[in-house]
Amino acid sequence: MAEKTIKVAGFGGQGVMMFGKLLAYAATKEDRYSLWFPSYGPETRGGTANCAVIVSDEVINSPVFRNASHTVVFNLPSLEKFNDRVEDDSLLLYNASLIEKEVKNDKALVVGVPCNKIANDLGNPKVLNMVMLGAYLALTKLFSADVIETVLKEYLGDSKAGMLDVNKQAIKAGMDFIEDAGISYA
Repeated sequence: MAEKTIKVAGFGGQGVMMFGKLLAYAATKEDRYSLWFPSYGPETRGGTANCAVIVSDEVINSPVFRNASHTVVFNLPSLEKFNDRVEDDSLLLYNASLIEKEVKNDKALVVGVPCNKIANDLGNPKVLNMVMLGAYLALTKLFSADVIETVLKEYLGDSKAGMLDVNKQAIKAGMDFIEDAGISYA
Protein backbone atom coordinates (compact mmCIF):
# COMPACT_ATOMS: atom_id res chain seq x y z
CA MET A 1 0.00 0.00 0.00
CA ALA A 2 1.25 3.44 -0.85
CA GLU A 3 1.34 5.96 1.96
CA LYS A 4 -2.06 7.58 2.55
CA THR A 5 -2.25 11.10 3.91
CA ILE A 6 -5.61 11.91 5.45
CA LYS A 7 -6.96 15.27 6.64
CA VAL A 8 -10.04 15.26 8.88
CA ALA A 9 -11.55 18.62 9.83
CA GLY A 10 -14.62 20.15 11.44
CA PHE A 11 -15.92 21.90 14.53
CA GLY A 12 -14.85 20.75 17.97
CA GLY A 13 -17.38 18.24 19.24
CA GLN A 14 -18.04 16.63 15.85
CA GLY A 15 -15.72 13.70 16.58
CA VAL A 16 -12.91 14.78 14.27
CA MET A 17 -10.13 13.64 16.59
CA MET A 18 -11.80 10.33 17.36
CA PHE A 19 -12.17 9.65 13.62
CA GLY A 20 -8.45 10.25 13.09
CA LYS A 21 -7.36 8.28 16.14
CA LEU A 22 -9.39 5.25 15.09
CA LEU A 23 -7.62 5.24 11.71
CA ALA A 24 -4.22 5.50 13.35
CA TYR A 25 -5.03 2.78 15.89
CA ALA A 26 -6.39 0.51 13.15
CA ALA A 27 -3.11 0.84 11.24
CA THR A 28 -1.20 -0.15 14.36
CA LYS A 29 -3.55 -3.10 14.88
CA GLU A 30 -2.65 -4.30 11.37
CA ASP A 31 1.10 -3.83 11.97
CA ARG A 32 1.28 -0.81 9.66
CA TYR A 33 2.90 2.48 10.49
CA SER A 34 0.69 5.38 11.45
CA LEU A 35 0.84 8.92 12.68
CA TRP A 36 -1.94 11.08 14.13
CA PHE A 37 -1.31 14.80 14.52
CA PRO A 38 -4.05 17.01 16.05
CA SER A 39 -4.56 20.72 15.49
CA TYR A 40 -7.03 22.81 17.46
CA GLY A 41 -8.32 26.32 16.92
CA PRO A 42 -7.89 28.92 19.66
CA GLU A 43 -11.46 28.46 20.91
CA THR A 44 -12.11 26.31 23.99
CA ARG A 45 -15.27 24.62 22.67
CA GLY A 46 -17.04 24.66 19.34
CA GLY A 47 -14.03 26.02 17.49
CA THR A 48 -12.30 24.43 14.58
CA ALA A 49 -10.36 21.23 14.91
CA ASN A 50 -8.49 19.09 12.43
CA CYS A 51 -6.07 16.25 12.42
CA ALA A 52 -3.61 14.77 10.00
CA VAL A 53 -3.29 11.01 9.77
CA ILE A 54 -0.70 9.09 7.82
CA VAL A 55 -0.99 5.35 7.22
CA SER A 56 1.81 3.47 5.51
CA ASP A 57 3.42 0.07 5.13
CA GLU A 58 6.81 1.78 5.45
CA VAL A 59 8.37 4.02 8.08
CA ILE A 60 6.88 7.51 8.04
CA ASN A 61 9.64 10.09 7.81
CA SER A 62 7.66 13.27 8.42
CA PRO A 63 4.31 14.18 9.95
CA VAL A 64 3.95 17.12 7.57
CA PHE A 65 2.07 17.10 4.27
CA ARG A 66 0.38 19.84 2.30
CA ASN A 67 -1.99 17.90 0.08
CA ALA A 68 -3.98 14.92 1.27
CA SER A 69 -4.79 11.62 -0.41
CA HIS A 70 -8.13 11.72 1.42
CA THR A 71 -9.90 14.73 2.91
CA VAL A 72 -12.90 14.45 5.23
CA VAL A 73 -14.70 17.65 6.24
CA PHE A 74 -17.62 18.04 8.60
CA ASN A 75 -18.44 21.75 8.09
CA LEU A 76 -18.22 24.59 5.57
CA PRO A 77 -15.24 26.44 7.13
CA SER A 78 -13.22 23.22 6.95
CA LEU A 79 -14.23 22.66 3.33
CA GLU A 80 -13.18 26.19 2.45
CA LYS A 81 -9.84 25.71 4.18
CA PHE A 82 -8.91 22.28 2.80
CA ASN A 83 -10.75 21.93 -0.53
CA ASP A 84 -7.71 23.00 -2.53
CA ARG A 85 -5.22 20.96 -0.48
CA VAL A 86 -5.79 17.60 -2.16
CA GLU A 87 -3.67 15.35 -4.33
CA ASP A 88 -4.62 14.36 -7.87
CA ASP A 89 -7.10 11.46 -7.93
CA SER A 90 -7.88 11.96 -4.26
CA LEU A 91 -11.09 11.63 -2.26
CA LEU A 92 -13.03 14.51 -0.72
CA LEU A 93 -15.83 13.46 1.65
CA TYR A 94 -18.06 16.12 3.14
CA ASN A 95 -21.00 16.32 5.54
CA ALA A 96 -23.91 17.10 3.22
CA SER A 97 -26.14 17.81 6.23
CA LEU A 98 -24.17 20.98 7.01
CA ILE A 99 -22.67 21.80 3.61
CA GLU A 100 -25.66 22.37 1.39
CA LYS A 101 -23.94 24.07 -1.53
CA GLU A 102 -22.60 22.18 -4.52
CA VAL A 103 -19.03 21.07 -3.84
CA LYS A 104 -16.61 20.86 -6.73
CA ASN A 105 -13.00 19.76 -6.96
CA ASP A 106 -11.26 18.86 -10.22
CA LYS A 107 -8.63 16.74 -8.47
CA ALA A 108 -10.86 14.61 -6.26
CA LEU A 109 -13.86 12.34 -6.22
CA VAL A 110 -16.31 14.45 -4.22
CA VAL A 111 -18.90 12.62 -2.12
CA GLY A 112 -21.47 14.21 0.16
CA VAL A 113 -22.77 12.14 3.06
CA PRO A 114 -25.75 13.41 5.10
CA CYS A 115 -24.05 12.49 8.37
CA ASN A 116 -26.26 14.47 10.74
CA LYS A 117 -29.45 13.15 9.16
CA ILE A 118 -28.30 9.53 9.29
CA ALA A 119 -27.07 9.90 12.89
CA ASN A 120 -30.37 11.52 13.90
CA ASP A 121 -32.27 8.68 12.22
CA LEU A 122 -30.25 6.28 14.40
CA GLY A 123 -31.39 8.24 17.46
CA ASN A 124 -28.01 9.65 18.44
CA PRO A 125 -26.69 12.82 16.74
CA LYS A 126 -23.28 12.32 18.37
CA VAL A 127 -22.40 9.40 16.07
CA LEU A 128 -22.22 11.53 12.93
CA ASN A 129 -18.46 10.95 12.84
CA MET A 130 -18.98 7.17 12.78
CA VAL A 131 -21.44 7.54 9.90
CA MET A 132 -18.71 9.39 8.02
CA LEU A 133 -16.14 6.78 9.04
CA GLY A 134 -18.35 4.04 7.61
CA ALA A 135 -18.68 5.94 4.33
CA TYR A 136 -14.92 6.50 4.31
CA LEU A 137 -14.19 2.80 4.86
CA ALA A 138 -16.66 1.78 2.15
CA LEU A 139 -14.94 4.08 -0.35
CA THR A 140 -11.28 3.57 0.52
CA LYS A 141 -11.19 -0.03 1.76
CA LEU A 142 -8.30 1.17 3.94
CA PHE A 143 -9.45 -1.04 6.84
CA SER A 144 -12.15 -3.64 7.31
CA ALA A 145 -15.15 -2.86 9.49
CA ASP A 146 -14.02 -5.69 11.80
CA VAL A 147 -10.67 -4.01 12.50
CA ILE A 148 -12.33 -0.65 13.11
CA GLU A 149 -14.90 -2.24 15.44
CA THR A 150 -12.12 -3.95 17.44
CA VAL A 151 -10.27 -0.66 17.77
CA LEU A 152 -13.50 1.19 18.58
CA LYS A 153 -14.26 -1.23 21.43
CA GLU A 154 -10.78 -0.65 22.87
CA TYR A 155 -11.06 3.12 22.36
CA LEU A 156 -14.42 3.35 24.16
CA GLY A 157 -13.26 1.10 27.00
CA ASP A 158 -15.48 -0.01 29.84
CA SER A 159 -16.62 3.49 30.74
CA LYS A 160 -18.29 4.05 27.34
CA ALA A 161 -19.08 0.44 26.43
CA GLY A 162 -22.76 1.36 26.24
CA MET A 163 -21.97 3.47 23.16
CA LEU A 164 -20.44 0.57 21.20
CA ASP A 165 -23.63 -0.71 19.55
CA VAL A 166 -24.85 2.68 18.29
CA ASN A 167 -21.36 3.48 16.98
CA LYS A 168 -21.26 0.14 15.12
CA GLN A 169 -24.73 0.87 13.71
CA ALA A 170 -23.51 4.28 12.55
CA ILE A 171 -20.48 2.79 10.80
CA LYS A 172 -22.74 0.29 9.04
CA ALA A 173 -25.19 3.05 8.07
CA GLY A 174 -22.36 5.06 6.49
CA MET A 175 -21.14 2.01 4.58
CA ASP A 176 -24.70 1.24 3.46
CA PHE A 177 -25.15 4.83 2.24
CA ILE A 178 -22.16 4.49 -0.11
CA GLU A 179 -23.19 1.01 -1.26
CA ASP A 180 -26.78 2.09 -1.90
CA ALA A 181 -25.54 5.12 -3.86
CA GLY A 182 -23.35 2.87 -6.01
CA ILE A 183 -20.26 5.06 -5.50
CA SER A 184 -16.81 3.49 -5.78
CA TYR A 185 -13.33 4.87 -5.32
CA ALA A 186 -10.76 2.27 -4.22
